[in-house]
Amino acid sequence: MFWDLFRQNIITLGNRADPNAAYPWYRVSSFGKKILKNEEVYFFHDLTSYEKIIRENISDIDNLTIFYLKEAMQAFIVGCQLSSAVMLGLALEYSLESLYEIVEKNSEYSTHFRSVSKEQTLLKKFNKFKQKLNEKRQDLPKELNEDLDTNLDMIISLIRNYRKESGHPSGKVLSREQCYVNLQLFIPCCKKIYELMNFFKQ
Repeated sequence: MFWDLFRQNIITLGNRADPNAAYPWYRVSSFGKKILKNEEVYFFHDLTSYEKIIRENISDIDNLTIFYLKEAMQAFIVGCQLSSAVMLGLALEYSLESLYEIVEKNSEYSTHFRSVSKEQTLLKKFNKFKQKLNEKRQDLPKELNEDLDTNLDMIISLIRNYRKESGHPSGKVLSREQCYVNLQLFIPCCKKIYELMNFFKQ
């Protein structure tokens, strides 16, 4: 447990009196203090705890998305932030494509959303879907409308942009903190995607 927390930069060597003290002396790192101050975030410290939080929030999440998310978490644990961002992007792409497929099979809405599948890129597809969804917002139940823009617009854009910059040569360095935030933000985002799936399945 000690070395797991150390590798994740939650604790560091030293103590209050002597920051240069060697093992076995240790203290909570500045990153660890940030985690302790915010009790509202989705906190996880290993692969098992991350998967547990996801399944608790999205009980019907599919196995392939879980596979991509676990790969993203494993990459994060060993310090491969760029690899983690790419795998998180794959999980997002797959979840969105699954949503589009379900919408297209819904006899009531298939015609309205037909233009979504004609778009070629992930971002263009999402923007078209968002546009068409906004045109039908009055059909959505109140609880589904709640925080819809935040979860599907701001969060997806954030994760999508990081994956784009991580998956192509750009020289951008993704910090551990940014990577951790992305793993956190994916949970409410994916939860909202699955709520939309369940609505359009009806």
